[in-house]
Amino acid sequence: MTTSRRTLLAATTGIATAAATTTAARAATPATAAGSSRTGRHQPPVREHFGTLDNGDRVDRWTLANGGTRLRVLSYGGIVQSLEIPDRRGRSGNVSLGFDALDDYVADSPYFGALIGRYGNRIADAKFTLDGTEYELPANDGPNSLHGGTKGFDKRVWDVQPYSSGPDVGLTLRYVSRDGEMGYPGTLRTRVRYLLTPRGELRIDYKATTDKATVVNLTNHTYFNLAGEGSGSIEGHTLRIAASRYTPVDKTLIPTGELARVAGTPFDFRHGKPIGQDLREGHPQILRGQGFDHNFVLDKGITDRPRQVVTVTEPESGRTMRVATTEPGLQFYSGNFLDGTLKGTSGRVYRAGDGFCLETQHFPDSPNQPGFPSTVLRPGKTYRSTTVYSFGTER
Repeated sequence: MTTSRRTLLAATTGIATAAATTTAARAATPATAAGSSRTGRHQPPVREHFGTLDNGDRVDRWTLANGGTRLRVLSYGGIVQSLEIPDRRGRSGNVSLGFDALDDYVADSPYFGALIGRYGNRIADAKFTLDGTEYELPANDGPNSLHGGTKGFDKRVWDVQPYSSGPDVGLTLRYVSRDGEMGYPGTLRTRVRYLLTPRGELRIDYKATTDKATVVNLTNHTYFNLAGEGSGSIEGHTLRIAASRYTPVDKTLIPTGELARVAGTPFDFRHGKPIGQDLREGHPQILRGQGFDHNFVLDKGITDRPRQVVTVTEPESGRTMRVATTEPGLQFYSGNFLDGTLKGTSGRVYRAGDGFCLETQHFPDSPNQPGFPSTVLRPGKTYRSTTVYSFGTER
């Protein structure tokens, strides 16, 4: 049964190349190699040349470390190339999927680690109407527009500057998307900040302004595997999502508009369960997405400050990850379309289910669904969103 607009609103308020290789996933190193202990001081960000695009644009890689976490970010696409955290024995390892070479990101990346914009997720039929004007977008996912179109924010070179604030260390990334880029109205000025705290948390702050009414939905598309990049399936990870509803999709993976209850379905992660537990039950929505590729309606709704909505645990390494966000939705994607043709930083190929994404966001196709929380940004207003990833271990 389709939930009414009133019920919905109530439920939603409250990445020629010269690349350096990443070796963390091939050989574990002590956690202190990340530059600090969980309570130690940070290292200043370090910049190195990662590659050059065909048009001559330089691409840098930045490395920063704090609190036992080490992060590598590319200026191309704002991509999280690697994310190293300790396991229960204190050995640091990379838990994000990615490539060693810029060419691989440019040629054939399924958005590994990238900043997504101007609109994360899908827009039906690659068009929307705003204030009486219809805007046409590039169709790059069947009939739909996905993740900002054929050249979204994930394929742009961002301006990157080091950032620090007290014990925190980070990077500030900026990109100006001109009026009409990928069909979107308005010049959008976007700032994204990656921040590592003394506790090893990764905080991502998004901010954007426009000179003309537009739609905005920014997110990060990191693929995680807490057992370590290239280690195999993520189906044994235990996942908990604080969401009582999700948005079912049609055959092109566009939300139908319904807010369906997760109770009694494979989409019920409220109490925590292995990702693979119900993956082969034959539920029509699982068959349609070839696994999980759905937006979860977070019980907390939109909040001014990040509130915890996800817990993930990997039993072999003992690594845990918690996700807090201000956003009302979470796209959980179980890596269904990884097909064994891509080789990652460990030198191993990625198969279906070798990584998962937790994309904090507003809902897919919101510009065409008036019953969903609005993604419209107008001049004089500021788009803000924050997501925090916290890491730990259990014995």
